[in-house]
Amino acid sequence: MPSTILARRATTSVDRVLGTLERDLISGRLKPAQRLDETDLAQRFKVSRTPVREALKVLAAQGLVELRPRSGAFVAQPTDRELIEMFETMAEMEAACAGFAARRATADDRARLEAANAACEKARVAADAPGFYKANTAFHDAICRAAGNRFLAEQTLALRRRLEPWRRGVTWNPGMMQASVPEHAAILAAIAAGDAAAAAERARAHLDTLRRDALVLLRGLGG
Repeated sequence: MPSTILARRATTSVDRVLGTLERDLISGRLKPAQRLDETDLAQRFKVSRTPVREALKVLAAQGLVELRPRSGAFVAQPTDRELIEMFETMAEMEAACAGFAARRATADDRARLEAANAACEKARVAADAPGFYKANTAFHDAICRAAGNRFLAEQTLALRRRLEPWRRGVTWNPGMMQASVPEHAAILAAIAAGDAAAAAERARAHLDTLRRDALVLLRGLGG
């Protein structure tokens, strides 16, 4: 069999394993500190251990997986300090997005923000945590889009993916949905008013709430 075909098949296998594991990590199906056994994963995906090993290396580079010498791969579980630092960085990046959005948002951008926040409110009233999580993601995506800075949006979304298990986890915390909706409304009002300073400060404060709850979640897991 030609080497190009073998290489293409290997790449396809790595991509398939990588894509599924990324979804499992981001959805919370794979829990922090959980061991990822190469043999078990190879059996699950019906591939050799090589594509699994390559996929785990990529996930490690993304910060989603930790590779420990002579111990194997584990779902990353940050320390208190690491989680605080990531959320601090996330807060500044989302604050920058909100500030730019206040200056640059179009009527379509504002409509997307209003629709996403309305969906958050609907989910809050229904006590629908999965629905709220989906609408909340759409709200933050809309802020990134409205910022009009593709590089900043890409970097913000990349860090958000790394923090996704923690953001998802705190959605189920008592009072989170009730607290988030008015915070979203305050951010939206500042963007609509074109007040960049207020939009940035309110986005920063909103992420600080998530940071505190995520830290509680981490400590509850023994981190």
